[in-house]
Amino acid sequence: MNRKFKEYLFQKHILVSEGREANTFETLFALANLFNISVKEGRELAAKEMISVASCMLGVRVPDPFYRGFPGSVRELTKDQLLFDQLVHYSVTYGFGNFSEAGHSIFEQTFERMAFRENCEIREFVIITEAEAVKRMAEYVEGMLASTRPLSDHQFDLICDYISEYKYNVSECASKNTAARFLVRLRSLKFARFLMLSDVIKVVDELAFSCYGTEKLNELNLKNRDRKLISGLIDELFAYSRCDLENCYEKKAIWCGLLHHIHYKAKCERAKEFLNAMRGKGNRSAYSAFEKAMDKGDIPSAVRILAEKKGSGALLRNLDYIVSRVEKPEDLSFVLESIGTKNNIILMQLFLNYTKDRQFEKRFGRSFRFVKHGTMRIHEETQEEMARRRSALTLGQYRSVSIFMEENLRKNLKRKLKKVYVDEGMKKIALPLQESASQGGFGVLSKGSRIAVPEGKKIRAFTYWEKVDDIDLSVIGMTADGRSKEFSWRTMAGSQSEAITYSGDETSGYNGGSEFFDIDVAGFMKQYPDTRYLIFCNNVFTGSDFDQCYCKAGFMIRDILDSGQIYEPRTVQTSYRINCPSTFAYLFGMDLEKREMVWLNVGRAGKTTVAGESSLIFLMDYFNITDVMNVYRFFEFMAEEMVKSPLEADIIVSDRTDIDAVDKEVIRSYDHEKLLSLMNS
Repeated sequence: MNRKFKEYLFQKHILVSEGREANTFETLFALANLFNISVKEGRELAAKEMISVASCMLGVRVPDPFYRGFPGSVRELTKDQLLFDQLVHYSVTYGFGNFSEAGHSIFEQTFERMAFRENCEIREFVIITEAEAVKRMAEYVEGMLASTRPLSDHQFDLICDYISEYKYNVSECASKNTAARFLVRLRSLKFARFLMLSDVIKVVDELAFSCYGTEKLNELNLKNRDRKLISGLIDELFAYSRCDLENCYEKKAIWCGLLHHIHYKAKCERAKEFLNAMRGKGNRSAYSAFEKAMDKGDIPSAVRILAEKKGSGALLRNLDYIVSRVEKPEDLSFVLESIGTKNNIILMQLFLNYTKDRQFEKRFGRSFRFVKHGTMRIHEETQEEMARRRSALTLGQYRSVSIFMEENLRKNLKRKLKKVYVDEGMKKIALPLQESASQGGFGVLSKGSRIAVPEGKKIRAFTYWEKVDDIDLSVIGMTADGRSKEFSWRTMAGSQSEAITYSGDETSGYNGGSEFFDIDVAGFMKQYPDTRYLIFCNNVFTGSDFDQCYCKAGFMIRDILDSGQIYEPRTVQTSYRINCPSTFAYLFGMDLEKREMVWLNVGRAGKTTVAGESSLIFLMDYFNITDVMNVYRFFEFMAEEMVKSPLEADIIVSDRTDIDAVDKEVIRSYDHEKLLSLMNS
């Protein structure tokens, strides 16, 4: 089996065996000794290649940090020594280009390592055969394809590889964005059956970005093979009778230019009608009629037009705009009653939006964000825009919409499952609602999910890289009222302490480098009592995108008095690849007051190369997601009966490894595919 599939299954605590070997005991011992991996099932299938897979996923061969004795020796250096070290290494890296070996502090003394292991949790894995692994992968692929939301680059690449390797036939693809990407990547018109004629613009947009590196469709100069692909797609859609002419009017100018550019010739009467419509002067789009009704203040007519011609999804996407113009209570009731969507993901996203805490929005304005081409685009409302705003909702309106969304969710999901046992810990796990700007790897959870940091433990955040000169790991502290304080290479010379320690600005260069932060939660709160949250960021200082290099990031939960090993794989909670097509990524956060790590995992569009130069206010939404909706509550909505014992359940939702789950379906916090399938059921 291809290594990439083995690594994906490793994220699910599954190891794959390609045949029995004689050295099973040695393999099992190495897995336990190096990585705290205990094999629960399939021990007889253990093979030495599994050590290599685990090493890659958990990071055994990590480049030396700037300070060999981190963090002990770092705290002993004066501010002047720290600053001088950085200047020397910048001079070497950027001046002389000496990348022959990792740099170390010129002041550093010998550091005696301690001779004990740290206390850390055992990871329970199973070993399965290659044939069983192929079946498991098919289940995961089907779960991802059932999602109506766009996939992340990591998920999409994995499915493409699975299609290619195992000749998998895609029989369902719920997301039009995903279908458009498949058509471009695999250059197969069979994906046209998942699209409508208006979606051709999505396909062209994907083609422009992935093949030509541009988002400017009006300046696109397609090659002949791509013109033929788009022309063939249009013909195929007419053959399937998938022509939604009214929706095409919304992009009429783009259509007109595209049809001219590809020299499209109609092959049927419906196609001729389409060509004349796009080249003519009229505009019969649903949105045009909708806007006319809104301008007249005729809310019911506007809602009817949008619901009938565009569907309830379009109505939901314009809900803020519509509700903000409502003046009569009966009109608000009509708007909500017109929403008949069965799309649970949209309902949950809106439920979160209308239920969230508005304190930051009141002070800093609203944040508008969407994902395109694997990165998040963010626009934060300016003071001028706040003053001109017409779509503000009252607290009463927010509450009315929130209640409506919750009631509809309950109605849609009610009694879809029989007896369900859900562990209390699932109240801290978020649902995978907006993961298309996420990266993939071991330990990755949905945005907003929380992991407890036990008393007596500290966090060691890390990043390491190859094929690029310099990547920076930074920490931004946030107060409860939105003020920030930067901890990075620019500021840490004067901030090293027992509470927060930085390894130094590693500039060992193209062949590999690394950086670390140590955070002692209790010590940090004592030293910085106003700081409530921490946000960890990665940026490529030298300006190339993450997808042009090799970079991993994650965190360890370490003993306060640790083993002395800088990188201890046994303590790694997550290690995942940062490969977004941008220079900046938000990794994870920390809620200091609750002693919990909070998943962010957002690739941000743009060319930011220094942390602290972009606003972080929009990230505060992720810190409160599980208070509103979480995995526990989702299964409460779905279950016919919530049982108190796993023995009584048909489905068990838990990360516990001591539960007897024979003949029962088990869903873990990292089973995103199973959750997506249920959310779209």
